[in-house]
Amino acid sequence: MAANSVWKSLKPSRIQSVLRRSLHTSRPSSNEARKFVTYDDPVEGAERKLVTLIPGDGVGPELAGAVKHVFSSVGVPVDWDEIYVSDIGNFGGETSLDKVKLSMSKTGVGLKGALTTPSNILQHDQKSLNQNLRLELDLFANVVHCRSLPGIKTRHENVDICIIREQTEGEYSSLEHESVPGVIEMIKVITRKKSERIAKFAFDYAMKNGRKKVTCVHKANIMKLADGLFVESCQNIAEMYPKIKFEAMIVDNTCMQLVSRPQQFDVMVLPNLYGSIVNNLGAGLVGGAGVVPGKSLSRDFAIFEPGARHTYAQVAGRNIANPTAMLLTACDMLDHIHFLKHSRMIREAVHKTIDDGKYLTLDVGGSCSLSLFINKVIENVRPIE
Repeated sequence: MAANSVWKSLKPSRIQSVLRRSLHTSRPSSNEARKFVTYDDPVEGAERKLVTLIPGDGVGPELAGAVKHVFSSVGVPVDWDEIYVSDIGNFGGETSLDKVKLSMSKTGVGLKGALTTPSNILQHDQKSLNQNLRLELDLFANVVHCRSLPGIKTRHENVDICIIREQTEGEYSSLEHESVPGVIEMIKVITRKKSERIAKFAFDYAMKNGRKKVTCVHKANIMKLADGLFVESCQNIAEMYPKIKFEAMIVDNTCMQLVSRPQQFDVMVLPNLYGSIVNNLGAGLVGGAGVVPGKSLSRDFAIFEPGARHTYAQVAGRNIANPTAMLLTACDMLDHIHFLKHSRMIREAVHKTIDDGKYLTLDVGGSCSLSLFINKVIENVRPIE
């Protein structure tokens, strides 16, 4: 029986069991392989790639399980070094961070679900696991691609924005103290070196991907030294790229322009906090957190994760989460490790499933379950010669 037929025949409780089991198994057993991996198994002797997998919190494990099932069904030659980490109950996550660093030193590439960062005032002197991971691996560039998808109805059409966020300094420095009772001071760190690095990354990204404009987002009218240095750094780098149009825009005006006419933006480069806010705003423009892929990059490492980092713990285990963002993120990861054929097959299948309009999840106006959506994606995969 074909994998699709088996998947269709399973009851919802059985589907949940299969997804949970796939999360705790790096590779399927021989029986599971015979049962599910029936599409295009990798060519015998083909080189396989080991990838770090961090399922994350909330719906993260379900989404990670969905990706693993699609990869197995399509025959993607990827093995998983799976690590469960969380800030919940272990703020700072030192032991977990060591495991992630060790795995990433072996693989160089990871797929990650969203991690919950508690708002715990008693632990104000400690960075979150997310931020520690970015600093330890120097994941300075976060790239989120907010693009309209045919089949998902939104207020705006033809949105195609690449949001590039510097994510190792700024307001995320965790340098806070209470100077006198009831008065908190927080230090925002902006350096020329890191500002120029992210600016050059943004312009290089624009050149490589055929983009025409880079917008620097700032609040230099108020933070004249800090954000002023960021804008100045971007302006200096812009002079090296005369073919790319450059503009600077104040962050509050940027948000208004995004919700009124987002088509005017192409590539955006932002300091840490503004980048986090605009990432979520951009995701909302094209359908929400469930449809936008993202990635965090350093010189040596790449971690792929949904662009809007929401765990949706309130719907975990209900088989209703939208796996689109995680699947598209996984396709970007396959591009990064040069498995281009598999990436294209899965990405086109995801787009076809959405464009058909019959199998949309609850968050984008449908009633389809996670497992049914995954089944349709597998059914829509077509071989590429």
